[in-house]
Amino acid sequence: MRKHIKHFSLLIFLLITLNSFAQEKEGDTINTGVIDVIKPYTPSISDAFKVKEAPTINDTTTNAKKTIKYNIFSFPVASTFTPAKGRAAVVEKAPPAKLYDNYATLGVGSYTTFLGEVYLNHALNRNESVGGYFSHHSSAGGIDGVVFDNNFSDSKLSANYSSQLRDLAWNLEAAFQHQTYNWYGFPETQIALAQADNAQIDHAFYSGAFGADISFEDTYINSAKFKFRRFGDDLSSGENHFAASTLIDIPVNRQLVSTGIKFEYLKGSFKNDYANTGAEINYGNFIVSASPSFELKQDDLTVNLGASVAYISDIETGDGDIHIYPNISATYRLVNDVLIAYGSIKGSLIQNTYFDFASENPFVSPTLNILPTDQQYNAHVGLKGKLSSNMSYNLKGSYFADNNKALFKTNEITRSGASYTYGNSFGLVYDDMDTVVLGGEIDVDVNRNFTLSIQANYYTYNMSNQEEPWNLPDITGNLFLDYQIDEHWFAGMNLYYMGQRKDQIVYNDGFTTSPPETVLLDSYFDANAHVGYHINDKISVFAKGNNLANNGYQRWSNYPVQGLQLLAGATFKFDF
Repeated sequence: MRKHIKHFSLLIFLLITLNSFAQEKEGDTINTGVIDVIKPYTPSISDAFKVKEAPTINDTTTNAKKTIKYNIFSFPVASTFTPAKGRAAVVEKAPPAKLYDNYATLGVGSYTTFLGEVYLNHALNRNESVGGYFSHHSSAGGIDGVVFDNNFSDSKLSANYSSQLRDLAWNLEAAFQHQTYNWYGFPETQIALAQADNAQIDHAFYSGAFGADISFEDTYINSAKFKFRRFGDDLSSGENHFAASTLIDIPVNRQLVSTGIKFEYLKGSFKNDYANTGAEINYGNFIVSASPSFELKQDDLTVNLGASVAYISDIETGDGDIHIYPNISATYRLVNDVLIAYGSIKGSLIQNTYFDFASENPFVSPTLNILPTDQQYNAHVGLKGKLSSNMSYNLKGSYFADNNKALFKTNEITRSGASYTYGNSFGLVYDDMDTVVLGGEIDVDVNRNFTLSIQANYYTYNMSNQEEPWNLPDITGNLFLDYQIDEHWFAGMNLYYMGQRKDQIVYNDGFTTSPPETVLLDSYFDANAHVGYHINDKISVFAKGNNLANNGYQRWSNYPVQGLQLLAGATFKFDF
């Protein structure tokens, strides 16, 4: 490396020496004279130099920028301009209907019928209100072909108090009811005998009840209620029925288990048995039940899983028993709200009462053997949904498995001294029965002015001991229609269809007993309609027609109903 540096230095030294020698030699031969330029100078790009885009100016006066101040010199100017106020676009709409807290209705009609209702409600303050209700419906009778009095009356009176607070709401209610009916349904063979015996066929019921309910917000106790009813008649029959229930949520592993707890107490008696031996009929029991269930949701599937456990104790015999029932239900949305599948299987111990039987059939005798019904299975499966925005449907099938199912059956003809022993009253028989029901429903709600509902059910029964499902129909159907024609006119219609039923009559005078005679009750069709006119927002008038086909059908054996019934009346709405 050093050797190459040495040779490079020597080469440079020789070039410098030769250059100096050449300059000295040429300087000696330069002649003074004119030099002629034979080619003009043509500049090229390489001869130009670049100018910087942002040259640096070394000038202290130009580097310092002068501060500029902006000032606005304003002074008031008189103006007479007044802007116009903006107005929202007006949408024409009908004024809302005036709602009233109270109303009174009065109507009169054929068969010397009177109908009256009064409903009152008054707000004490924002959270409290009191109310009352009274109704009366009576008729002097006059059914074609009936020899005995067939008048009836039904009067109800109730009062209530309610309170709505931030975290809870509660209500108190007291009610009283009085009803009168007649055992006028005598078989033809017994009419002359009953007239000769001067049978007293009038029968009156009375009922007094008191109850309360309460609901909570944001607590594990959702609601609670109780009701006590005293029910009896003018033949020294009576019963006390107390029922209390609550619904609570029990947290278990971050899952709320909804649990219903119910307690029922029933105690009643009838002064005399049907044979008129003077023996008193006593009955009573108490039932305690719990029904826990929890809900599972996944996408469109909702399932409620649970069970019910009930303990019953017979007050008269002291016997007790425990019953366990399923409590399962599920819904699955197949196509949103268009097609929803649902199903359930449940069971319960049903507390039968004299009040319930008399409400369904007011012609029962005050000599009933009242027992609870063990409904082992109450299963439903079906499809429901919407056919359009204003039409919905519900198709379902049901299965009931009942032990001690209560059936109404005509009492034996014994003429044992009481006015209800001529085959003109009904008693109870019990049997283990399976029931299958196929039914459907269509609801049409075109708008607030027109609604239509159609329902139909088909029944099949399987009995264990009884020959027939006494007084139970094979087919039922009904149609409901309401139409608000315009601002003033309104109308509606109710159509009922009841299929065939069977009953049985037995003659037993204590010496001889005739073979049982099965009676077939024809199916019937009952058409009812009404029309009304709103005179103003307070007063309306109406007219009703019941049993428009004037069909003297029998709902119960030997008990024909009134024919064509016409009634007219008015309704008045008001505020205090």
